[in-house]
Amino acid sequence: MRKKVTVVGGGFVGSTTAQRIVDRGLADVVMTDILEGVPAGKALDLLESTPIIRSDAQTQGISTASGTYEATANSDIIVITAGFPRKPGMSRDDLLRANYDVVKGVVEGVVKFSPNAILIVVTNPMDAMAQSAFKVSGFPKNRVIGMAGVLDSARMSTFIAQELGVSVENVHSFVLGGHGDDMVPLPRYSTVAGISILELLPKERIDAIVTRTRNGGAEIVNLMKTGSAYYAPSAAVLEMIEAILKDKKKILPCAIYLQGEYGIDGLFVGVPVKLGARGAEQIIQIKLTPEEDAALKKSADSVRSLVKVLGV
Repeated sequence: MRKKVTVVGGGFVGSTTAQRIVDRGLADVVMTDILEGVPAGKALDLLESTPIIRSDAQTQGISTASGTYEATANSDIIVITAGFPRKPGMSRDDLLRANYDVVKGVVEGVVKFSPNAILIVVTNPMDAMAQSAFKVSGFPKNRVIGMAGVLDSARMSTFIAQELGVSVENVHSFVLGGHGDDMVPLPRYSTVAGISILELLPKERIDAIVTRTRNGGAEIVNLMKTGSAYYAPSAAVLEMIEAILKDKKKILPCAIYLQGEYGIDGLFVGVPVKLGARGAEQIIQIKLTPEEDAALKKSADSVRSLVKVLGV
């Protein structure tokens, strides 16, 4: 029996994620959206591409305007992308209250029909939304994961590869912390063919890359004017889905509920996580310098301030 992934939210991130899953033939996909007809139309369009791309994945699209998620029953993974989009000049914090209501309703709807699913939260502000999903679902912490670090690390790797004129396949970047202005890119752990970028680039270029990484999402929003990133976010979600469905035991930076790790307790923060069939199977603790540790704590404090507002 093929695996089943539900993608909640039929916007650009959700629909592109669904396309990537179908293109890989990883799982059958259910697309949901509050709009009538849109998810069904996109799902049918995707399905009609499968003979060409040689994928046997099945697709289904449903409207949740009536509030029912029955068609998502027995999903292995549920990806939550639904929410209000970020607009120019809008911080992720501005999205907080509006998207909390969206995520709460979605989680209450889906967990009823898929009590054993793994939740991947993409909706911004992601760290606070992941914590909300965790509290509302009642799931164990290994089955609620936030997507951010994979995306932020990919952006950093892109900039490093451009700067050095090397293949992106040679570059491995490491970004921890919250998915926002206080994220923590770690040059010391970022490498090109195993060589630390500290040995390959001068400090001012590394600092510029770190700054551009932190502003990666805002840079795209400002260029697009009426939208936000979706190609790279959907690729990041796909990497997490594949690691889980194929039980790859792949270490990726993800937002996970910390209970004392890195000196942070009761909060979703991005750290290295081993992803496998059970979801977040292990939190990997690395040694940080005092400066890196302070930056991670500062990032965690930013997430905590959002969580306190929501009371979760």
